[in-house]
Amino acid sequence: MTAVRTGPAVAAGEGTRLVQRVFVIRELGIAVALALLVVTTVLVNPRFLTAQGVKDLLLGSTVLAVLAVGQSIVVITRNVDLSVGSVLGLSAFATGSLFVANPGLPIPVALVLGVLLGAACGVVNGALIAAARVPALVVTLGTLYVFRGLDHTWAAGRQINAADMPPGFLRLGSATVLGVPVLALFAVVVLVAAGYYLRSYRGGRELYAIGSSPAAARLVGIPVGRRVFAAFVVSGALAGLAGVLYAARFGTLDANAGNGLELNVVAAVVVGGVAIFGGSGSVYGAALGAVLLTTIGSALPVLGVSPFWQRAAVGALILAAIGLDRALAVRLARTLRHQNTRGHAARGPDPDGQGACGQNARGPDADDQGADDQDIRGRSGRG
Repeated sequence: MTAVRTGPAVAAGEGTRLVQRVFVIRELGIAVALALLVVTTVLVNPRFLTAQGVKDLLLGSTVLAVLAVGQSIVVITRNVDLSVGSVLGLSAFATGSLFVANPGLPIPVALVLGVLLGAACGVVNGALIAAARVPALVVTLGTLYVFRGLDHTWAAGRQINAADMPPGFLRLGSATVLGVPVLALFAVVVLVAAGYYLRSYRGGRELYAIGSSPAAARLVGIPVGRRVFAAFVVSGALAGLAGVLYAARFGTLDANAGNGLELNVVAAVVVGGVAIFGGSGSVYGAALGAVLLTTIGSALPVLGVSPFWQRAAVGALILAAIGLDRALAVRLARTLRHQNTRGHAARGPDPDGQGACGQNARGPDADDQGADDQDIRGRSGRG
């Protein structure tokens, strides 16, 4: 027997496809802006796109892209992590200190320890936010200073130089595979793994549902606290990994490593199309946003643009991204409501014969709850 899709089911399927098309258009827009910037810069200075120039762009965006992936997972849940820069600095200095004390330490061990240190910082953030239910902005602003203070206390004014680091670890920061920097390959692996999880696993899709409406997510049985806690642990772990990569790339480390980087991370996520209000966006867009911001920082000086206007350009991109996100969200909600109305109309008259009285008997909030549930299904189903 062939199953026949009812009106509401067709409307829900169309809503999911519409959400997916919106996100594809967003990411294509970022890619087009990136391509236009590169082409314009190459016309002014053809050496901008040499093999070394491309390698420098990839290396420059690697750390920011890894942080943006973790940040986007948090922002999707309608939260924000402002402590990632401090976690990176703490992890980078810890990595340098480990190699100074143990020159023969295997590089994989250093990577794992850096990730674990970052995850521990994420546990602190997640516990305070999910368990104590303190706003993420307040908690992570506080831990930003706490983790940075720990870094300064540990460093005590010391600086770790590249000469103190093992040559094999430093080569990790400049080595390439088929012309692609090894550090960039780390970022690609993180990006693909996070994107696949968010799209293909129930836990990933539930993060979008939480960002769309935490209250509605609780009503349908989603463990909101555990999912938010896990998101902050992942963000912290990726910040710890980024700290190890930072140490491998630069070699020279002090307590100021990663200072102020959290603002660039949030900018990359927002420019990449992840809604600051939660519930929409993708890690791929966030990574593209990181590459775009890095390219802006490298291209505008070549074009003769002053540093002031470089910051102004980034600010304009953030405002444009927020405005576009809001416009798309309003249009998407209107379209989903229209499809929901068509789905109800396709069912025909009330089989119980109650008509309008039956509708009133359901209570004034029934249609609103149905729209909320369909909005959650549409957002979480698009991955």
